[in-house]
This record gives sequence, C-alpha cells and structure tokens, in this order.
Amino acid sequence: MENKDVPFLIYESSLARMERQTKRLFILCIVIFAAFVLSNLAWIIYENQFATEQTTVSQEVDTGEGDATVIGVGDNYGESKADSN
Repeated sequence: MENKDVPFLIYESSLARMERQTKRLFILCIVIFAAFVLSNLAWIIYENQFATEQTTVSQEVDTGEGDATVIGVGDNYGESKADSN
C-alpha cells in the first residue's frame, strides 16, 4: 500500500493560495454588486430628468344661431372664447 499523506508545508501553501483566491473573488462580487446598484441609480436619474407636462385646452363657444365650428368654413355668430394653459 502506498502512503498518500500530504506534507503540511504543501497543504499550507495550497490553503494560502485558496484563501487569496477566495478573497479576490469576494472583492469581485462586491465590485459587481456596486456596479449593478450604480447603473440602476444612473438609469433612475436619467429617466427622472424628463418632466411630463400636461396641457389642457378648453374652448367655450356661443354661436347664437350660427355654425358650431370654431375655425372652419361657414359663418360664426356670437361670442367665442379660447383658454390655453
């Protein structure tokens, strides 16, 4: 039967390399998560810079006995009032 014991020095050096690699991967995970949060924050700021404006136009027309069109062909009688916000 063969002896399969690993010397402690080799095991310790392997463990040290694995710990360094684990630390690097953990730092990489933190960097990726920070990039994810910052990119989403950037999109939220970008989308909120455009304001939605709503314009309401109301018209009151008193045509008397004439045509009900405000602008168009035909005679317009009476008063007309256009409010624009």
